[in-house]
Amino acid sequence: MPDEHLTAEDLRDVWPVLSLDERFSGFQELSRGEADDFFLGLSAGDQSQMLAEMPGGERRWWIRLLAPDDAVDVLQRVSPARRAELLGALDEPTRTEVTALLAYAEDAAGGLMSPRFARLRPEMTVDEAIRYLRCQARERLETIYYAYVVDAGQHLRGVVSFRDLFAAGEGEALANMMKTDVVSVPDHLDQEAVARVIARYNLSAVPVVDVEGRIKGIVTLDDIVHVVQRAATEDIQKLGGMEALETPYLQTGLFHMVKKRAGWLAALFLGEMLTASAMSHYEDEIARAVVLALFVPLIISSGGNSGSQATTLIIRAMALGEVKLRDWWRVVRRELASGLALGCVLACIGFARILLWQTFLHSYGEHYFRVAATVAVSLIGVVTWGTVAGSMLPFLIRRAGFDPASASAPFVATLVDVSGLVIYFSVAEVILRGALL
Repeated sequence: MPDEHLTAEDLRDVWPVLSLDERFSGFQELSRGEADDFFLGLSAGDQSQMLAEMPGGERRWWIRLLAPDDAVDVLQRVSPARRAELLGALDEPTRTEVTALLAYAEDAAGGLMSPRFARLRPEMTVDEAIRYLRCQARERLETIYYAYVVDAGQHLRGVVSFRDLFAAGEGEALANMMKTDVVSVPDHLDQEAVARVIARYNLSAVPVVDVEGRIKGIVTLDDIVHVVQRAATEDIQKLGGMEALETPYLQTGLFHMVKKRAGWLAALFLGEMLTASAMSHYEDEIARAVVLALFVPLIISSGGNSGSQATTLIIRAMALGEVKLRDWWRVVRRELASGLALGCVLACIGFARILLWQTFLHSYGEHYFRVAATVAVSLIGVVTWGTVAGSMLPFLIRRAGFDPASASAPFVATLVDVSGLVIYFSVAEVILRGALL
């Protein structure tokens, strides 16, 4: 490592490009206070790598530094043997909490929640509640923005904020001041749906309950930030026409990177072969009217671009919960109108371009007006078809039970390329019959 006075900020700046040995060496140079904060700020994947490099005694200290939900994230990324070792290093109460969390799916609310939260009983007075919260705060609670009121069976009965507690009279009972219409999520709910609940109600934390209404933990805003970031990264990578990476870009091995990209790339390549097949089908038309070949890239790229736009808009709207499966007909009508309008815009540009080039360069022969009309009408048809097809593909994929992000922009472009050629040459056969064809 370069510097004997390495700081946490220095190490954070170069962290992505360091090897595992260099990372651990730099981490060991930090002071205890800096190392604690630095370790807690690492991703779960990096934390698991650091723990694997440490001697057994040090490993015990660092795994105990983590909150139960963070410890679960680390344990889900290590081998079964190492998981058992790390579980054994935890104290008994934390081990019980972590084991309970491991029973949930990683991407469910139960796997995301923290079991450490402030809880009160409805029969407490405000003064008793504040004293009790002081005691709980010493137990490293996840958050104390809200205190959840539960009965003897741990059923969620209400919620109070610190602001409400300090504003109320000392002798007032919590049962009289708590809010009973508590927003909560079931423990099996998908993490992205949890994120939407927190965003919709503008919450700092949301309680997680089981089927009987017992509170099991809370999901906080900082947990959701990581969920949203990870989900957005996966969607963007899928939209680019590849499988999502499980690790950061610079930490992904070359073989793994190629494997993630090759499958979709090969599928898209095979799909583009259909474009060559379509071109060969219209070989005679192209031979008689070579000028048609000049506009093939223009036609198919316009259809692919319009389809990619529509797909991206619908996938994002689905991710945000703005569009449901039942809305498909409304989307069809909107995108049909949009496609026609966009097609007309491009048709006017294409038509004007051909007339302009013919005026100054005489590029397209005596039937230039029919050629311009062919391109213009084809653009309207191809762009409209691309827009409608691109908007409907995410609905079909969601209906089949898959992630709509799999309807990637390159996939839509490939689909529209083939159909765009068919539209183009079909229009040409009608408009240019008796002239060039």
